[in-house]
Amino acid sequence: MNLDLAVLEAFRALTGIAPDGIWRAPGRINLIGEHTDYNDGFVLPFALPQAAYLAAGRRDDARIRVVSVDLGERFETGLDELAPNQDGWHAYLAGVFWALREAGHEVGGADLALASDVPIGAGLSSSAAIECVLVEALNDLYDLGIDPMDRAKLARRAENAYVGAPTGLMDQAASSLCTAGHALFLDCRSLAVEQIPFDPERHGHAVLVVDTLTRHSHADGEYASRREDCERAAELLGVPALRDVGDDDLAERLAVLADDQLIRRARHVVTEDQRVLDACAALRADDFAALGALMTASHVSMRDDYEITEPSVDLTVETALAHGAAGARMTGGGFGGCVLVLAALDRLDEIGAAIRAAFADSGRPAPATFVARPAAGAGRLA
Repeated sequence: MNLDLAVLEAFRALTGIAPDGIWRAPGRINLIGEHTDYNDGFVLPFALPQAAYLAAGRRDDARIRVVSVDLGERFETGLDELAPNQDGWHAYLAGVFWALREAGHEVGGADLALASDVPIGAGLSSSAAIECVLVEALNDLYDLGIDPMDRAKLARRAENAYVGAPTGLMDQAASSLCTAGHALFLDCRSLAVEQIPFDPERHGHAVLVVDTLTRHSHADGEYASRREDCERAAELLGVPALRDVGDDDLAERLAVLADDQLIRRARHVVTEDQRVLDACAALRADDFAALGALMTASHVSMRDDYEITEPSVDLTVETALAHGAAGARMTGGGFGGCVLVLAALDRLDEIGAAIRAAFADSGRPAPATFVARPAAGAGRLA
């Protein structure tokens, strides 16, 4: 299905007229750097071809009307009825209006038609894509003049304060700022960014995304508890954030925490920050063997120290490595979702078949797979 045409038709069915425009914002893959963003650390995502599409038009009143092409559902509310801590798919859209208005931007009503092919709950930032495509559209419709990083911040504000999911900035920044053929190095404290060329296929490799079909939710207590552990560890270590703990003499430094769980949580974040920096160096040198080793080390850290993996993602990583992958790791918030497998192009078929067989042997439904190619960030299509 051409989603740009789907939202165009849905908008016309909703309103009887053509939209003012059509916008797109992608999901993202985090190549490496998990749970570092809310610790003021480093991340290295890239945008996916899969994206949220939105046809939008201004209204003269304070009403919001939206139709979801994917769900076949409609939602309507007024700007004066918006209040935080809402749930449901429409909360991600309502939250954007709320966040913009709370920040002082003069935003009126709108008619919206939404469709997305970013898998929900797979760790590919389906919610950020929805938030970012609406911020992009409203920025244009109401001539707000908000720069891309501030658009990402407003989208995150919608998710944090309106939906109630305590995520960091990475997802929205990736959806808003990524460029085709690059990974985005983001310093989550300074918000400095660098577009790092990333074209694995040019070097005989590919990133295979394996969707385990095990779904997660960022809004659940597990994600929040990890963040609370990190904040507590930073407080006990006397630093603003775990980003400020270097990896020199790390065991000795963390020993003062005197709590095994806090030590493991902090160790993951500190070592993951260093892995992001090392991964950037590997990409600049086109060293895919080094990149793969860093990805695998990241997964081990998420499994053993941060305790956010689960059997289906661990099975995927173990099977991929056993069949010649250069590296593999879970991506996303954890407790399910997708695995990234970095492998030579001539090993992809064997690895994919082995993973499907392993899932069948363990009684799991066959995972979905696709090769991820770095795509462009949010923008207007028409």
